[in-house]
Amino acid sequence: MQRYNNYFKRQIELWGEERQQSLQEKSIAIIGAGGLGSSLAMALGSSGIGRVDTVDFDNVSLHNIHRQIAFGLKDEGQNKAQVVSHLIESKSPFVQTNAYDIDFDTFALHNTHRYDLILDATDNLPTRQKIDIYAKKSDTPWIYASVEEFNGQICFFEQSDFGVFNISDHTPAGIATPMVMTIASIQANFALRYLAGLEIPKDTLHYIYFNTQGEFITQKFKMPKSPKC
Repeated sequence: MQRYNNYFKRQIELWGEERQQSLQEKSIAIIGAGGLGSSLAMALGSSGIGRVDTVDFDNVSLHNIHRQIAFGLKDEGQNKAQVVSHLIESKSPFVQTNAYDIDFDTFALHNTHRYDLILDATDNLPTRQKIDIYAKKSDTPWIYASVEEFNGQICFFEQSDFGVFNISDHTPAGIATPMVMTIASIQANFALRYLAGLEIPKDTLHYIYFNTQGEFITQKFKMPKSPKC
């Protein structure tokens, strides 16, 4: 217990031993282990969450490494989910990790574990729509996030309807590393606060961007409820 308390010293100072230990009973699934997913793994994998699973069938490419902070040159050609899982294990002795080298369709079909929260770290709307269907079916909240150029979006989906988005296979434009980390950081903060039992905004879309002068701006939009809620 002393080792545990020393490891999480700063978080325990933030919210106490009881709340910190409650995280050991929580489990999350990160869908996608690229830019957002690897940043989420860095932020959440050593936060005290008991189980962190990562799903990604893709391998690390050279052009990924500059913005996907979990990966180094030595990881080129390796499965992203497996690299992320090993990194989490190397940082924290208090977490169980599982890497799923499969696509989301296969994961959704065969996975039987019940998660407390699902985090979207994919890069396409059709897969996010499938995450929403899976989450609604299993009565699991999920956090949507996307990033492109100097803007990003985040929404904690509980009762809201992802179907309001225009579902298309959109190819994102260029992305800068700091923007990926900014959006992932906010997404991870929502996740950790929710799992720790703290208040967060739900069913509200946060649009976050830097304007042409480099000023950081946020806008909020209330999302409509899902017909099933």
